Amino acid sequence: MLKLEHVTKKFGDYAAVNDVSIEVPTGQLLGIIGRSGAGKSTLLRSINRLHDITAGSIVFENGESSIEVDRLKGRALLEWRARCAMIFQQFNLVPRLNVITNVLIGRINYNGTISSLFNRFSAAERAMAVRALDQLGVSEQCLQRADTLSGGQQQRVAIARALVQEPKIVLADEPISSLDPRNAQIVMEALRTINKDHGITVIANLHTLDTAKMYCDRIIGMKEGSIVFDGLPKKLTEDIARGIYGVGDDASDEEFSTAITSTTLGAA
Repeated sequence: MLKLEHVTKKFGDYAAVNDVSIEVPTGQLLGIIGRSGAGKSTLLRSINRLHDITAGSIVFENGESSIEVDRLKGRALLEWRARCAMIFQQFNLVPRLNVITNVLIGRINYNGTISSLFNRFSAAERAMAVRALDQLGVSEQCLQRADTLSGGQQQRVAIARALVQEPKIVLADEPISSLDPRNAQIVMEALRTINKDHGITVIANLHTLDTAKMYCDRIIGMKEGSIVFDGLPKKLTEDIARGIYGVGDDASDEEFSTAITSTTLGAA
C-alpha cells in the first residue's frame, strides 16, 4: 500500500500540491483527473521522487516492511525509482536505439550505467524484454529503431521498459494524451492488463473522463493542488466534474469540454 500523508510540494510560495492525503491499496488502478496546473504531474513526480516534497510523508508498505519514500537517498532512492516506474506522455525513448535496447535500459538499476551503455545484458534479461514486448504486441518490432514506430507503438515500448524494471507501482503521466483513439485504447488496455495480470498498482493522470471511468477502479479529482473528489467511477457525475474543473452550470470551458467529450475508445 502507498500512503501519502499531508503531502505538500511548493515552488517558491506556490503550492503545486497542497496537503494531499491518500492511501492506494496494492493492485489498484487509480485515475487522477483535473485541469492543467491542478497538480497531477507534480503529485506523480513527488511519489517517484523526481521532486522532493516540501512537507508531509510518503510511505510504501510491502508486506511486513515499509519504505519511507520521502527520506530515501543515494542507492536506496535509485532502487525506489526502479520499483516505482514512470511512463511519460513523451515516451522518453532513445530514438536512434532499437526497440529491445530501449526496453533493456529499464534494467539499468540492476546492471549499472556503464554495463547498460555498452549493451551488456544477460540472456535472461533479453528474454524478459522480449516477453514484455510480446505481451504488448510489439515484439516483431524489437530490432527496429524506436523513431520508426508510431506513437502508440512507442508508448507500448515505454510500458515494456517499465515492466522489465519489475516495479511494484507504475506511474503514468498523461500516457495517451498525444495518441489517436485507437492507440489510446491499446495503451489503456495494456495498462489494465499489467495491473490485473501482474497485480501492479497503476496510478495514471488522464485527460478525459470517459477514459478514467472506463478503465479505473477509483478516480481522484484535483483542483489547485488539492483533492476535491475521491470515489468510484460511477460516482463521478458531470456536476461533480464541473466542480473539479471549476466550471459553472451555465458556463462552457474548452478544457472541460475536451475532458467530457467521449473518446469512443471502445469503438475505435
